[in-house]
Amino acid sequence: MHATLKNDAGLSKEVKIGFSWTTFFFGFIPALIRGDLKWASIMFITGVLAAIFTFGFGAWIPGIIFSFVYNKIYIKDLLEKGYRPSNEEAESKLQQAGIITAGPRTQSA
Repeated sequence: MHATLKNDAGLSKEVKIGFSWTTFFFGFIPALIRGDLKWASIMFITGVLAAIFTFGFGAWIPGIIFSFVYNKIYIKDLLEKGYRPSNEEAESKLQQAGIITAGPRTQSA
């Protein structure tokens, strides 16, 4: 499921809601490509730490965990940076996924 987010400057981003297959297969690289350096670093460091403490066998564990949560984290970061759902359908999808809550709507005259 996808949703489109827009900011006040008119830039829009299409985001995937749910499990991140790209994070599952490629680890921190999708976050790096998206320009999300904070979470790319966190994913990389947790992978390295898991590998160190398990002699390399556990390096894949953080990748699996982040696969389930990264898209939600990315969307929340975009919302904090001023992005908003571009239409009611996108807003509804984000509400169903539990990313945003339904708030009072303002009506224009």
